[in-house]
Amino acid sequence: MGDPTVGPVVHRRELEPGIHLLELDRPERLNAISAELLEGLHRELALLAEDTSCRVVILTGRGRGFCAGLDLQERHADPETARERSAQDRMRLQKRIAALVTGMRALPQPFIAAVNGPAAGGGLALALASDVRIAGASARFGDAFVRIGLSGCDIGVSWLLPRLIGASRAFELLLTGRVVDAAEADRIGLVSRVVPDSELLEAALGVAREITGNSPFGVRMTKDVMWSQLETGSMAAGIAIENSTQIATTFSEDQKEAVAAFLEKRPPAFTDR
Repeated sequence: MGDPTVGPVVHRRELEPGIHLLELDRPERLNAISAELLEGLHRELALLAEDTSCRVVILTGRGRGFCAGLDLQERHADPETARERSAQDRMRLQKRIAALVTGMRALPQPFIAAVNGPAAGGGLALALASDVRIAGASARFGDAFVRIGLSGCDIGVSWLLPRLIGASRAFELLLTGRVVDAAEADRIGLVSRVVPDSELLEAALGVAREITGNSPFGVRMTKDVMWSQLETGSMAAGIAIENSTQIATTFSEDQKEAVAAFLEKRPPAFTDR
C-alpha cells in the first residue's frame, strides 16, 4: 500500500505483507494528543476497518515517547479551547477521545503496542486497548488524572487496567497516579516483555509475523472472542461463544489448508476463505 499518511501527525505504512506500522508523529510533544492527532487516529481506524490487506497493526510513537496523553498546553494556548466550555462540549470531546479505545477493540486486526518512553493518560489507554504490549526499556506507564483534580477513571482505563493486572494493583495505581517503569510493568503483567529500545520495533515485528503465520479468520475470531470473554458473565456463556465461533472456523478453506500443511510438513498458503 506504499506509505499513506493520514494528516501530518499520524502515519501508516506497510512494513511487511500484512503488517502495518501506525506511528504518532508529534515527537516534540512526546506525541501528546492534539485535536489533529485525535482526528488523524479516527480517520486511520476507519480506513483500517476496510483494509483487508492489513492483518496486524503495530502502534508506536516517533521519538522519545509513545504518547503523553492529552496535550493540555495546546488546549490552554488556544483561545477557543481555553475559554470555559459547556458540559455538552466537554462531553462531546470526552466521548470522541474514548471512542479510540472502543474503535481499536472493534477492528479485526490485532494491535501490538510498541511502547517507547511515556504512555500516560490517553497514551496509557491506547496501550491498554491494544491486544499485545511490548515495552522498550525507556517505557513508563502512568495515569495522573487524579493528580490534576480529576478522577483516575477515564478513557476506558478503569475497565481495562484491572482486567490486565488485577483489581488490587489497579486501585493503587489509579488512586495514587504513580508511574510504573518498564521493569515493574513486566513484573505485574502489564506488558508481555521488555526489550532494549533499539530492539523494540523488531520485537513487535516478531510477534506480528507469528500472528500472520496463522489463518486470517482464526486470528479475527480469536481477537473477537478474547475481548468478548472480558465482558461475559459466566463460564457457561463464555463456552457458548467459543463453541459457536470454533464451529464457524471449521467451515473455512483456510482451516482445511492449515491441517493439510501440517500433515504435509509445509507452510500453509492462506487465502482468507
